Amino acid sequence: MNQYKTKNWYVLYTKPRNEKKVTGRLLEQGIDAYCPLIRTLRQWSDRKKKVQIPMFSGYVFVNVDEKDRLLTLQDPGVVNFIFWLGKPAVIRDNEIEAIKKIATSADEVTVKGGRFEKGKAVTIPDGPFKGMAGVVDKLDSRKVIVYVEQLACMVSFKYKIE
Repeated sequence: MNQYKTKNWYVLYTKPRNEKKVTGRLLEQGIDAYCPLIRTLRQWSDRKKKVQIPMFSGYVFVNVDEKDRLLTLQDPGVVNFIFWLGKPAVIRDNEIEAIKKIATSADEVTVKGGRFEKGKAVTIPDGPFKGMAGVVDKLDSRKVIVYVEQLACMVSFKYKIE
């Protein structure tokens, strides 16, 4: 029997507001865990501050083989894996790379020329979203929300037209 073990990216569902803690504990155990963070401006009663929050509330990605997959469930902040068709959902490497690209992107994306129209298919020509295809879902004077098919999620970004 072949003892070859492959690692796959899986999605863990965590207890509320435990994404960063779970990621830290798993990394300490030597498990490849990833919690994409995004910068956002938060308002307190006395100040505004840019903070990093999880891109996906309640989710952490882990790149593990079967033995470590079961080990991750022992973390006190982990609820379970996300399942698809009765099996833990496997996320493709290119999808993880796209998520990393979005999470590390600048606050603004500059678009040269062109106009955004609701329902129009777009391919982003420049910046961290380069090559990603999607459909414009919503837009206002300086913000566009695009449904990105590769990620099966909505991506919101500010833009300047030059």
